[in-house]
Amino acid sequence: MAYLPQVKHGGQTAPHRYTGRHHHSFPFTMLLDVSDCQLVLVDYQPRLMPAIAEGDHVLARAQLLARMAQLMKVPVFGTEQNPAKLGELDPSLRALCSKVLPKMHFDACADGLLDLLRAPAAAGGNARSLPKHLQKPAPAPRNTVVIAGVESHVCLLQTALGLIEQEMDVWVVTDACGSRNVRDRDAAFDRLAGNGAELVSAEMVAFEWLGSADHPKFKDALALIK
Repeated sequence: MAYLPQVKHGGQTAPHRYTGRHHHSFPFTMLLDVSDCQLVLVDYQPRLMPAIAEGDHVLARAQLLARMAQLMKVPVFGTEQNPAKLGELDPSLRALCSKVLPKMHFDACADGLLDLLRAPAAAGGNARSLPKHLQKPAPAPRNTVVIAGVESHVCLLQTALGLIEQEMDVWVVTDACGSRNVRDRDAAFDRLAGNGAELVSAEMVAFEWLGSADHPKFKDALALIK
């Protein structure tokens, strides 16, 4: 676990654990802000998925997340662990990713994931050729990472902890995560929660991104969820 310097409580010194969620500007919201989100899908690869407990369900939840992200214009990134040996990201997910990062480290941050997440959005058309007073300001960076993947206790865990260490807000979609052994999966969730990640489900993400039944994409979203 990652700890900040020790603090005093009632005259006694105790370690203060970093929660990963105190560093952004206030007011703080307990719900996902779709305009601040990016989606990361970790290592849903053909040579891994058959061994994952409830692998078909895990992949289906990941597909729901990716389709919801596309509907809501949330950037989607994928990762592939050693694709030469384990195959490429599942085609249904790869088609919805703006970029897919091949990697060898279990923590995708070590292979460039942060560069993808922090890259400025591309300017449209000939915006750079316009006079400065006509140029639109660059969009604010998205600091919230919604993440899911396999295996929960290896690449998903290490990547999420790496993002938290870099002061990103991390939301782990538990029903879209899996391991070969459910005890390993659950241990990963305990560790992630203890280090500041929010644990959510795919439908929680979908409805928080929508925010209201009046959202113009609500009916399209329901069709995906049902």
